[in-house]
Amino acid sequence: MKKILIINGHPNPESFNFGLAESYLKGAIASGAQVETITIADLKFSPNLQFGYQKRTELEPDLLESWEKIKRADHLVWIHPVWWGGLPAITKGFIDRLFLPGMAFQYRENSVWWDKLLKGKTAHIITTLDQPGWYYRLSFGRPSVNQLKRSTLEFCGVKPVKVSYIGVIKSSNEEQRKKWLEKVYHYGLQNK
Repeated sequence: MKKILIINGHPNPESFNFGLAESYLKGAIASGAQVETITIADLKFSPNLQFGYQKRTELEPDLLESWEKIKRADHLVWIHPVWWGGLPAITKGFIDRLFLPGMAFQYRENSVWWDKLLKGKTAHIITTLDQPGWYYRLSFGRPSVNQLKRSTLEFCGVKPVKVSYIGVIKSSNEEQRKKWLEKVYHYGLQNK
């Protein structure tokens, strides 16, 4: 049985991202997968990596529990909006605080190389945009995807990482949103 973790990175519980997360959850449960969730906005933690990697900041209980969920999962589903080309601040802070040396990766002594401690996991990034996905890729180089997919998940050994763009959100109507919810339900059903 596949173990799936849905990580919702939108800070607003009334957002469409919460609807997408719920649709994926329903599909994954219907498939028989074992599913856990993290709603970053509900966690109590400081998103500031105050000392960088020079000094370890103790992880709050919500972050410790989140890390256990990440370790248990085979497949990580990240759902978040793109704001100013990047991740919401709370999502970036969650990554900064948790994806640490000795946990997600490990630098090798006297080497430019590192060990990828999250090997064996896969991921799917489902991100909402107020522009077409092709425009985000061509005009801006998709910085949020580069950051989460390449510079975080793949850096730590998560592979493959699928990316799905949902949008244009700001000009969408109810019918279009229903289609997107159905699409994401099928991602969950297929454990994508």
